[in-house]
Amino acid sequence: MGKSESFFGDPDPIFADKELLRVSHLPEGDRIIGRDQELKKLANAIKDAQRGGTPNNVLIYGKTGTGKSLCSKYITRDLTQAAAENGVKVGVSYVDCFQESTETQTVRTIAQTLNDPTQTDVTVPHTGVSTSDYYRRLWEILDTRLDVGIVILDEIDKLEDDNVLMQLSRAVEAGKVTDSTLGVIGISNKIRYKDSLNERVKSSLSERDFVFPPYDANQLREILKSRADAFREGVLNEDVIPKVAALAAKEHGDARKAIDILRYAGEIAQANGAEQVREKFVDHAREQAETDRFRELIRGSTPHSRYVLQALTILSLDNPNKEGFRTTTIYDLYEEICRQNGSESLSLRRVRDLLKEHAFLDVTEQTRRSGGSAEGSFTEHQLLEDPEVVQSVLTGDIEPE
Repeated sequence: MGKSESFFGDPDPIFADKELLRVSHLPEGDRIIGRDQELKKLANAIKDAQRGGTPNNVLIYGKTGTGKSLCSKYITRDLTQAAAENGVKVGVSYVDCFQESTETQTVRTIAQTLNDPTQTDVTVPHTGVSTSDYYRRLWEILDTRLDVGIVILDEIDKLEDDNVLMQLSRAVEAGKVTDSTLGVIGISNKIRYKDSLNERVKSSLSERDFVFPPYDANQLREILKSRADAFREGVLNEDVIPKVAALAAKEHGDARKAIDILRYAGEIAQANGAEQVREKFVDHAREQAETDRFRELIRGSTPHSRYVLQALTILSLDNPNKEGFRTTTIYDLYEEICRQNGSESLSLRRVRDLLKEHAFLDVTEQTRRSGGSAEGSFTEHQLLEDPEVVQSVLTGDIEPE
C-alpha cells in the first residue's frame, strides 16, 4: 500500500446519509408514516403537560417495529418544545427496560437523565447509593428543575417487579413531588401485559391504552421511500423497496426490520463493489438482519442457556412439523450437548428456569398441556425464531468451556 493511500479516503459510493437507516434515528414528523391517528391520540393523552398540568399515564401495545417507541419519542419531543413556548419546563427520560430491568437500575437511569447538577446541586452516582436514596434524589430533581417529568419505559414488561411503577404512578398523590408533576408512558410487545400488574398499579398507571397494529405492505413501502435519501442518487434500484416491503409485511409488519434489511442490502452492495443496490441483495440482507437481531437478543447469555436453546433448536430442525417439545425431551438432548462440550450438566430444575428465561425474551413459547390421568400435566416449548437462524448463531458462538 502506498504512503498516500487510505482505507477511509474515498467518499461512500452507496450511502449519502446512513443515519437515516439506523434504529436510533428519530425522524421528523413527515417521515413518520401511517401513524397519524396514533400520534394524535398520544398527544391528546399528555397535552395537559404543555401548560404544566399532569399528563395521563399511558400504556402502548403492539408488535415489535410498529412505531411505538418512535411515536413516543417524537410526541414527547414535540411536547417539550410546545411547553417551552408557554414557559413550562418538561423533562423526558427514556428507559430501555430490557437493559435496565431492576428497580434500582430504572430509577437511577431516570434520575440521571432528568438531572442537571448545575441547576440542582444533586449528584446521581452509578453505584454506592440505595434504591430509596435514588428515589429521594429523583423527587428533588423533579421539584428543583422541572414543571413536568415524563418517563418512557420501553419494554416495560421486562421489569423485574411493579415497585418502580407503583412509585412513579403515585408520586404526585403521595406527595413525593410537590412543585412538579409526573407522567408515565409504558411500551410493551405483550398485549396482555396489564393483566400481570398489581391491582393498585393497574388502576393508577393505565389511564389510557393504545394498540399499534402492524404495518401493511403499502405503509412499509412508504416508510422505506421516506428513507430512500439515505442512498446516493441513482444507487437504489427501483425493485428493491417493493421487495423489502413485501417481505416484511408477509412475515411481521415490522418497520424496524424492513429498514434494517434495506441498510444491509446497501452494505452488501458496497462490500461486493456494486454500483447499485439491486433486488438480488435483499434475500441475503434479510438473512443477515435476522441473524444479527437474534444474536443481539441472546447477547450475554450463559453457555448453559445456549446449550438448552441449542437442544430445542436441534429438535425443531429434526421435527419440523411438531409444534412443541417437553422439558424432559429437551433436557435429555441438553445433557448430550454438555457432554460433547466437556461441561457438567445442570439440574432439570435449573434447565426449567433457563427455558422460562428464553420464553420471557420471546425466543420461545411455553404451553401447559394435560396428559390425562395417566401422565398428568406437562409443559411444551416451541421455538419462535427460525431454527436455521438460531442454529447458525449458536454454532458460531458456542465454544467448549
